[in-house]
Amino acid sequence: MGGDRQHYYGQHGTPQKYDPTFKGPIYNRGCTDVICCVALFIAIVGYVAVGIIAWTHGDPRKVIYPTDSRGQFCGQKGTPNENKPFLFYFNILKCASPLVLLEFQCPTTQTCVEKCPSRYLTYLQAYTRPQDLEYYKQFCVPGFGESKRVVEVLRDGDCPAVLTPSKPLARRCLPAIETHKGVITVGNETTFDDGRGQKRNVSELVEGAKKANVVLEARQLAMRVFEDYTVSWYWILIGLVIAMALSLIFIVLLRFLAGIMVWIMIVMVILVLGYGIFHCYMEYSRLRGEAGSDVSIGDLGFQTDFRVYLHLRQTWLAFMIILCVLELIIILLLIFLRKRILIAIALIKEASRAVGYVMTSLLYPLFTFFLLCLCIAYWASTAVFLSTSNEAIYKVFNDTACVAAGQTCNPETFHTSNVTRLCPDARCQFAFYGGETGYHRALLGLQIYNVFMFFWLANFALALGQVTLAGAFASYYWAIKKPDDLPAFPLFSSFGRALRYHTGSLAFGSLLLAIVQVIRVILEYLDQRLKAAENRFAKFLMTCLKCCFWCLEKFLKFLNRNAYIMIAIYGTNFCTSAKNAFFLLMRNIVRVAVLDKVTDFLFLLGKLLVVGSVGILAFFFFTHRIKIVQDTAPSLNYYWVPILTVIIGSYLIAHGFFSVYGMCVDTLFLCFCEDLERNDGSPERPYFMSPELRDILLKGNAEAGKSEAQEE
Repeated sequence: MGGDRQHYYGQHGTPQKYDPTFKGPIYNRGCTDVICCVALFIAIVGYVAVGIIAWTHGDPRKVIYPTDSRGQFCGQKGTPNENKPFLFYFNILKCASPLVLLEFQCPTTQTCVEKCPSRYLTYLQAYTRPQDLEYYKQFCVPGFGESKRVVEVLRDGDCPAVLTPSKPLARRCLPAIETHKGVITVGNETTFDDGRGQKRNVSELVEGAKKANVVLEARQLAMRVFEDYTVSWYWILIGLVIAMALSLIFIVLLRFLAGIMVWIMIVMVILVLGYGIFHCYMEYSRLRGEAGSDVSIGDLGFQTDFRVYLHLRQTWLAFMIILCVLELIIILLLIFLRKRILIAIALIKEASRAVGYVMTSLLYPLFTFFLLCLCIAYWASTAVFLSTSNEAIYKVFNDTACVAAGQTCNPETFHTSNVTRLCPDARCQFAFYGGETGYHRALLGLQIYNVFMFFWLANFALALGQVTLAGAFASYYWAIKKPDDLPAFPLFSSFGRALRYHTGSLAFGSLLLAIVQVIRVILEYLDQRLKAAENRFAKFLMTCLKCCFWCLEKFLKFLNRNAYIMIAIYGTNFCTSAKNAFFLLMRNIVRVAVLDKVTDFLFLLGKLLVVGSVGILAFFFFTHRIKIVQDTAPSLNYYWVPILTVIIGSYLIAHGFFSVYGMCVDTLFLCFCEDLERNDGSPERPYFMSPELRDILLKGNAEAGKSEAQEE
C-alpha cells in the first residue's frame, strides 16, 4: 500500500514538506512572467492606436442615418437634409433586382424627403396641374427645375415616374401594403399606373418592398427593442436593484446562518421550480379548446412577437417538461449527495467566517464589473467605428444592358466620361461603403484584433479579481490566531501584490484563454457559413472541433483559477503555479470530487433562487398580472425584452456576489490540502485550519478513503 502511495505521489509531484517559517502568502517575492507583461503593454498600446485610427476614419452616422444616391445622410442636423429624415426610392420595382442581395442597394435613384407620398400620382398627371406639380417636386432630385420637357425629365431620372402611397419603415419610404379580405392592396388599389402608360399589379410593389426590406427587418426589430428599453429601463434598474438586495441579504445571512440558509435555499429552489411547473400546467389547461392554440411551433415558424408563442399549448407543455426534468435532476442529486452536502456546508461556514473578516471582498465584484464595462464599451465603440470607416463607393447603374454596369464611378466627373456616351441612360449613384486602400483591406484584421484584445483584457480583469480575492482569503487561512494575525487591509495588500509582481502571470493565463475563445468565435463563424452546405463530413468535423475547444476552454478556466490561487500564495510564475496546483488537486482528487464540486452545486442553487425569484416577479409585472401596479407597468412591443434583461442581469449580479464565496471556498480548499501535507496536527506541527473544519473534513476524507479501500 505504501509503495502504491509513493508511486502515486511520484506521478503527481512531491507533497509539500513542513516549513516552520511558512505563515501564508509570501511577501518577499519578485516579478513573474515579465515577457508577458511587456507583451500585454505593447498590445494595449496597439489597441489604443487601433481605436484612434478607427475614431479618425469611422462615422457612426452611416449606421444611424439612411444615405441618398449622392452619399448624403437623411435627417442629419446641420446639413441641407436636416428636415428630410426619410429615404425615397424613385422606382421601388427595381428593388426586386438580384443586385439588392449582392450589394444591399436598390439600383434606382434615392433621395431624402420630408414625408413619404400619401397617394398615387404620375408625373404625366402632375405636369398638367400646377398644384400637383408643386407637391410632386419634393420627391425629385434636389435643384430640379421645370424647364425640361416631360420626356427629358423621365429620361434623365430627375423625378420618379410615379408616386405610390408609402409609409416610413426604418426611415425608408416603402409601399403602404394592406390586405382586405385576403386581397393585397396599396392605397386601396390592386393595380397602379407605372407612369409610362402601363398598368401594373401591386404584387410587384410587394416584391420590391421585400427586397428593399432585406436589411431592414433586423433593424426594425432592433428599433422596437430600443423603444422597449427607453420606456422600461427604470423598471429594469429596479429589478436589478432587487436582485442585488436579495443577493446581499442572502450573503449576509449566509455569514451568520450558513447551515440553515443552505437548506432554506435548497427548499426554496424546489418550491420555485414546483410553482413554475404548476403555472405552466394551469396555462396549458386554460388554452385547451381555444382557437389556434393547437398549432405547433414548427408550423408557426419564427415570429418576432414572442407573445404569439404564449398562446400555444405546445409552448407551455415544453416549459413544463423542461422544469420537470430540472426538478427531478436536482432532487436526485440532493438524495445522492446528502452526506457530502453536510461536509460542503462546513466548508461554506468556514468561508463565511473568512468573508466576515474580509467584508470588503463583497464589494470587489463591483470593481471587476466596472473594468468589464470599460472593456465592453471600448470594444463596442471601436467595432462600430471600424465598421463605418469605409468610404462612399459609387457604381454605374443602368436600366438596359451596358458594358460599364456595376463599375466604380465618380459622380463629379461622370457626365464627362465615356460611360455616358456608351450608355446614355446610365447613372452614377451611391452603392455602398467600402474602399480599396491598404487601410480598408486591413479592416477585417483590425476587427479580429479588436475581438482578440477584448477577450484578453476581459479575462485579465477577471484574473486580477481572482488573484486578489485568493490572496486575501489565504491570509485568513494561514493566520494562526484569527483574526489577530490577519494583515490590516488583506484585500488591498493582495491587490497591490497582484499588480506589482504578477501582471505578467495574469496576462499569460488570460492570453491562453483569449486565444482559445477567439478560435471558438472563428469556428462559430465558419459553422454559420457551412450551414448552407450539404457536406456532412465538414459539418461533423466542425462539430468535433467546437466540442474540443469548448472542453479546452473549460479546462483552462479551471486550471487558471487554481494557478492564480498558488500565485497569490507563493508568488511563483504561471507555469509553475499551474503545475503545482494541478498536482496538488490530483493528489487530493477524492476530496475535489467530494467537496469542491458539491459547493459549486450549492452556489448554483443560490443563483437560481435569486434569478428565479426576480424573473417570476418581472414576468408578472411586465405582463400586467400584478393588480396593484397594473397601470404602472409600461406598454411594450416585446415584453420579453425587459424580462430577459432582468433575468440575465440578475444572474450576473448573483454570480458576482456568489463568486466571492466560490473563490473563498476554492482558496480554503487548496490551503486545506496544503495544510494536510505540511502538518500532522501535533503540537510541533499544528494544523492551521479551524477545529470545526478539521473534524468534519477529516471525517469526510476518512469515509471517502474507506469506500475507496473497499473498492480495491
